[in-house]
Amino acid sequence: MTAIRGSAAAVTGAASGIGRALALELAARGCDLALADRDEAGLQSTAAEVAKNYSQKVTTHRVDVSDPTDIADFAQAAASAHPGLNIVINNAGVALLGQFAEVDQAQMDWLMNINFWGVVHSTRAFLPQLARKPEAHIVNVSSVFGLVAPPGQTAYAAAKFAVRGFSEALRHELQMAKSPVRLSVVHPGGVSTNIVRNSRTGVGVTDNARRVQSIERFDASAKTTPKAAALRIITGIEKNEPRILIGNDARFMDILQRLRPATYWTPLARRFEKMARQNKA
Repeated sequence: MTAIRGSAAAVTGAASGIGRALALELAARGCDLALADRDEAGLQSTAAEVAKNYSQKVTTHRVDVSDPTDIADFAQAAASAHPGLNIVINNAGVALLGQFAEVDQAQMDWLMNINFWGVVHSTRAFLPQLARKPEAHIVNVSSVFGLVAPPGQTAYAAAKFAVRGFSEALRHELQMAKSPVRLSVVHPGGVSTNIVRNSRTGVGVTDNARRVQSIERFDASAKTTPKAAALRIITGIEKNEPRILIGNDARFMDILQRLRPATYWTPLARRFEKMARQNKA
């Protein structure tokens, strides 16, 4: 079990969404914060809201998680500002709209560098200092699309499955080494953030109606608030849960994938279409 009160946490993607909610909920429980994001305005807004409501120490760091040097500098600065830092939450992520043939290699590289390599580089940068703590915790945010892989999400699903595989293998290595570092991988379902609205569109996607439809479908399925997601992650840290599922939709898809590992998409497609019709009604 990793105690939140008295800890210090590094959180990427802290300018909005789940990252912002995590900053507020961790501070409310007595945890100091090293917050990172590329969005400086959003980052400062999160820090100001924390400072307005809580007395915890907060530092902000402009970080591009796709840049290993940026991440290494962040890990060093965060450790210097927070010597007791023992929680790292790799939350930053982006989305990309388009089927495989509509997305070029540069766009796939862009997404993979943030959603997968950002997690790997951050874990590598922080792990040595975490291993020196009596207790420590790494949280890597995957997705429900690290459990199931829908069409139109080849890049995103590839990255999130990779985060899952990397995290599970590393957790087993840490267990074998009897390391004090625990590791959880998070699979959120639909969480009401701006990730889809802020997504990039594949170079081969020429119909803007598809983007609008994608946003509408996401809104119809995003039933979990960022605060609820943050609270679920914090509970998972406290209980040392290896896998943290967020939302009834994530739990449903996890079960369905286990029951129908090769044919889960047929019932899922029907479910998504039904939700989209209900949202328009």
